[in-house]
Amino acid sequence: MGSTKMPELKIGDLAAKIPIIQGGMGVGISLSGLASAVAKLGAIGVIATVGIGMLESDFDTNFKAANERALRREIKAARKMSNGGIIGVNIMIASSDADDIAKTAVDEGIDLVFLSAGLPLKHPKTLPLDRLAEVKTKFVPKVSSARAAKLIFQCWAKRYNHVPDAVVIEGPLSGGHQGFAKENIYNADFALEKLLPGTISVVKPFEQQFGKSIPVIAAGGIYTGEDIYKFIRMGASGVKMGTRFVATNECDAAIEFKEAYIKCKKEDLVIIDSPVGIPARVIRNKFIDDVNAGIRKPFKCPWQCLRTCDFQNTPYCIGIALYNAKKGDLENGFALAGANAYRINEIVSVERLIRTLTEEYERAALA
Repeated sequence: MGSTKMPELKIGDLAAKIPIIQGGMGVGISLSGLASAVAKLGAIGVIATVGIGMLESDFDTNFKAANERALRREIKAARKMSNGGIIGVNIMIASSDADDIAKTAVDEGIDLVFLSAGLPLKHPKTLPLDRLAEVKTKFVPKVSSARAAKLIFQCWAKRYNHVPDAVVIEGPLSGGHQGFAKENIYNADFALEKLLPGTISVVKPFEQQFGKSIPVIAAGGIYTGEDIYKFIRMGASGVKMGTRFVATNECDAAIEFKEAYIKCKKEDLVIIDSPVGIPARVIRNKFIDDVNAGIRKPFKCPWQCLRTCDFQNTPYCIGIALYNAKKGDLENGFALAGANAYRINEIVSVERLIRTLTEEYERAALA
């Protein structure tokens, strides 16, 4: 019988004792507090960069500088509190300043950059191409299909003579913005179990070509240690989890945000058409009902933070709505959440959550 212990997750010269990556949740849900707590325990903590400048007093007049300043502060704080743990940042490629944020993170010596919300075919263009293989930072795109993974790896191999250090394949049960058409979110053909094997197959030739291991990380709807065991048995090197980490003491969101998870029912988790032009999974509340009823939420756009946002015609600003929710003002915002958020019934410490997941994994391995 093989080991019942969780395997290490190795990404280049980084080795996480616990093969769990905490999801990077914006706006302000996963900052240095959550990321450092996760990293300190041997998993990988992630700071979300999207909207991070909204924490600053001058974000409405100097958004770009506010983003960079806040990111530097959060990375430094996470480093200090994590006792040498592995820290990453999540960057939305659709962000108007994605390249500058990537450069800031690399300059700060971040361990990992997770690239989401788009295909990073020209990213990060602010770094000299001959430095991509030399910088300490590892780059990990998040995709929703094996085809997207293949496109990214082919492009990077040709353009940079370098490929990503790992890849996250995320299924449609994840929280927030989806990489799937609305009609495919509940289609069994697009389930994570169907997406993972093809992604692993796509990556293998690039492992041989570049002589390195390229971990494939499963994400989207992973809730228990038994789930982790299942996907690692299927060939994943680790998992990414967001929803479970919201209802922790260390999560950087207000208590009211966490309580929205605890109070929600399965039918409250709905798919909306996000102002950024793609579907998103949220916890339904009065704000969502108002928008669905055609009620506009007037706002002044300080800076078009997302390239895809039609801010002149959208009924509300999703950045402001999510920041309000992060602060606990759910009358003027809403919470993004994964399909399993309704299963959460208490707020626990990160340490207890990881211990629970580890115990569940070991029981599954023994079964």
